[in-house]
This record gives sequence, structure tokens and C-alpha cells, in this order.
Amino acid sequence: MFTGTYRHAIDAKGRLFVPVRLREELGETFMLTRGLQSCLRLYPMGAWTEFAAKIAALPESKAKEVRHYFFANAFETSLDAQGRVTLPADGRRFASLDKNVVLVGDDTRLEIWDEARWDELDAANYDKILPTLEELGF
Repeated sequence: MFTGTYRHAIDAKGRLFVPVRLREELGETFMLTRGLQSCLRLYPMGAWTEFAAKIAALPESKAKEVRHYFFANAFETSLDAQGRVTLPADGRRFASLDKNVVLVGDDTRLEIWDEARWDELDAANYDKILPTLEELGF
């Protein structure tokens, strides 16, 4: 399970350092694709397989755009010897990733956010999730 928030910078070659404690769970190879709300996602292969199976189970009328959104922008990748992942230029543009980013643990995957955007969303989320938390009895 991925948890935590990690702040790092993308270097001039588009590489992002992945903290040691996250590397084992990511595995040797993993998938990188678009996320929702202008972020990128890193999926360990097992989580990617489960994610893809859910999309495959959708009726064709609903699945085509979803497949295009995630699969056309996905590729298998790995960490270099220094524990960095290279973020493709298209992905960086999509998620508005320039220099300072935040890796966010999101249960079965990691999300990569522009730091300023994450800070804005994080501050606004409490009010959004409060009704759901109350519904769950928290």
C-alpha cells in the first residue's frame, strides 16, 4: 500500500527521484500513465493488471474513450541506478510538471502532482470529504 507525501524536484532531463521506501513496492518495472485531475500515475504491474481488467470489463460503448485516455498514454518503465524515473515530456506537459513536484501515495498507486496544484487541492479537500466521512461514521 502506497502512503505518504514526498516532495522532490524534476531535474533538467525530466527525471524524478523515487524515495527508497517506495521502490520495492513499485517493483523492477511499472506502468506510467495519465491520472485524473492533471497528474501522472505510477502503477506496480499487479495493480496495473487489475486496473486494466476493470476497464476491459466495461461495455464497449463506455470503454473506448477510457482506454484511449489511459492506455494511449501509458508505457512500461523502470528506475535508473540512482532511483529516478524519467517522466516523458508529453506527460510533464499534461500534468503541468515543471520543477517542484509531490509524489502522493494513493493506496495501489503513486500519483505525481505539480507541487503548487497539490497544495491547492490538499487545502480544499477537507471540506469535500467531510460529508463522506460523516456518512461512514467517522
